[in-house]
Amino acid sequence: MPPPVQAAGPYGAPVQPGPYGAPAQPGPYGAPAQPGPYGAPAQPGPYGVQQPGPYDAPTQPGPYGYPGQPQPGYGYPPPQQQSQQPPQPGGGGFFRGRRGTVIGAVLAVVLLAGSGIWLATSGGDDESKPTAKASADSGPDSTGDGADGKAKDQDQDQGTHDLRAEADALNAKRRPGEAKVLWLQEGGVDLPRNGSDVYGPWIVGDTIVKAMFQTLSGYSVTDGHQKWSLRMPSNLCAAPSQATADGKIVLGIESGHGDKAFCDALQMVDLTTGKAGWHKTYRRQGAWDGLSHVAMAINGDTVTVGRTTRTDAFRVSDGKVLWGELPGNCQPFGFASGPVAIAATSCQTAADDHKEQQVQRIDPVTGKVRWTYKVKKGWQVAQFYSASPPVVSLKQDDKWAILVLNENGTYRSQLVGGTEDYVTECDEDLLTDGKSLDNCLGVTADDRAVYLATKPDPAARRPANKVVAFDLNTGRTKWKAAAPAGQTMMPMRVEGGRLLMYVAAEKNKGGGIASFPPTGGTPQMVLRHPAAAAAVERDFSLSRVAYANGRCFLVQARISGIDDEAEKSMRSIVGFGS
Repeated sequence: MPPPVQAAGPYGAPVQPGPYGAPAQPGPYGAPAQPGPYGAPAQPGPYGVQQPGPYDAPTQPGPYGYPGQPQPGYGYPPPQQQSQQPPQPGGGGFFRGRRGTVIGAVLAVVLLAGSGIWLATSGGDDESKPTAKASADSGPDSTGDGADGKAKDQDQDQGTHDLRAEADALNAKRRPGEAKVLWLQEGGVDLPRNGSDVYGPWIVGDTIVKAMFQTLSGYSVTDGHQKWSLRMPSNLCAAPSQATADGKIVLGIESGHGDKAFCDALQMVDLTTGKAGWHKTYRRQGAWDGLSHVAMAINGDTVTVGRTTRTDAFRVSDGKVLWGELPGNCQPFGFASGPVAIAATSCQTAADDHKEQQVQRIDPVTGKVRWTYKVKKGWQVAQFYSASPPVVSLKQDDKWAILVLNENGTYRSQLVGGTEDYVTECDEDLLTDGKSLDNCLGVTADDRAVYLATKPDPAARRPANKVVAFDLNTGRTKWKAAAPAGQTMMPMRVEGGRLLMYVAAEKNKGGGIASFPPTGGTPQMVLRHPAAAAAVERDFSLSRVAYANGRCFLVQARISGIDDEAEKSMRSIVGFGS
């Protein structure tokens, strides 16, 4: 018997983006016209640059494996939906809330911080050469601590300066109650002419890991000492937002080099040791598949590799192929990482316009569909804000809606935003080849509510914002709470019954981690970053934020510079803690 299919429910007034000052937009499901939001339509990537979304397909392909200009694709938004504007965490993962299973990174919350999508609602110069040829037989070059406890020099980040004196100088200016700057790290790598995306971070035990260009690096969370370095056979091109419970991850890497580079290889790595595991390639079938970006996710011991027209699933532990193209004309193009495997699927229509999409729960081991929710025609799945309860971001042109489902995939509610303008910052808006569907800052959920951040008033002398809690059953506001004066805060996860938020640094005011009780009220600082380091912290405005075990890390989501020295000296990680 086929799994049950649920039709779109009677959604309330939508949350929808639109240009600043734009005329009212009609609601997605016949709701009355809604005022447009602040900021450009569905858009600004935290990197401050415009790029095709993760699942756009190009009209004019470049060299094989490189996209050209975006066009409406198999279930993907039209190019006008992708316009972006410069700044303001998430590539590296989401999180797991205590009361609700929220999509996320193991042992840490990893979110995008920086300039993101402003949403409104109503009612290097040289091409570096790889050191090894990518093939099923070639593997990464791993180095770690030797007999003397020091990592081998040739595999350390190159060109970095010792920043301990800078951290000590900042800590000397700390005020009572402020945390320390634990350590600072530079990029230290000579990159290709356009710089490099940074994947992660992932926190496993006492190690924080980032991946960039052709190298994974593991650092001590306490002092920033590089514990290990692993060189890939070729460039990294995709990564899931989280690792397995025991610290294993599978990364997307290119096979071939230069114009013939193609994102169709996988490399398993143990993040606790920096040791490489299995390596294999998979087949990209046809033009749509060959030209689409890759979206990876990990659910238990399964890694899924989603593209425009299909997903392939492999066992993380040994690389065994679990399943590929599913029966029928609806295929998943991306999953959310975590214990509950929620997927976005596209269905090829008779008119070949590829606009019909679904939300499905799929068994990650067998590929069997457990339930299906049909998204109203013309609407597309943009992000998963939570897997349990299922909370889904939907987009249609410049309109935006947030849908809440029951655990069995039936309609529950749609958020009604009222007069506030909201902001989320998601991986979908970044200029990266490998994206995920579960990487947003500014929104989370538990079994009580969905929590969203509002946009600060740009006209205010000291702009601040609020967090709004929405009832899961009605989609309506339960409570609102204001950020500290002159600062903004973005929901991260629910832990121990309290909502955790990242508070952004402002001039002469350090950022940090704050919390709310379930009923709202006044935020309480859990970790207050030093005001003396505010300028350093603000330089990480295009970064991801990871918080675990009382430590907060900001990791640049992209490293680039006007010359090699600028690339190498750009701050890549800063850590705060007691």
